[in-house]
Amino acid sequence: MELHLKIIGIIFISLSLVHIGFPKKFDWQNDLKNLSLINRQIMHAHTFFIALFVLLNGLLFVFYAKELIGNHPLSKALNIGLLIFWGFRSITQHFFYSSKLWSGKKFETSIHILFSLLWLYVIIVLVYNLFSIHLKEL
Repeated sequence: MELHLKIIGIIFISLSLVHIGFPKKFDWQNDLKNLSLINRQIMHAHTFFIALFVLLNGLLFVFYAKELIGNHPLSKALNIGLLIFWGFRSITQHFFYSSKLWSGKKFETSIHILFSLLWLYVIIVLVYNLFSIHLKEL
């Protein structure tokens, strides 16, 4: 279990760093210029805080994997919170983003499938971890 948590952590750290390239990759300078100043700044600020949250999650998984496996009430609370957050992120992958963004496009479809599998992996690991914590109590 510890290895899986650390793998997720490394993936999350990498994913957080990918956010640095979002403005250039998605041509925000041109695409966002028609937005009001507040909406442009919200896009940049929210992207920064999402990247920061993903980075902090990654660091948590890498450096505190043993503690996440533990039987402490804080371990359980963290696991439940992480499961809820990443569970909703998984749902977003399928019900918020339009299939028009990826359907029929090789690269985009690959990314969609990759992230669908990533969120599934995270959910499975967190659910398994929660059940193993619960079983240790019995």
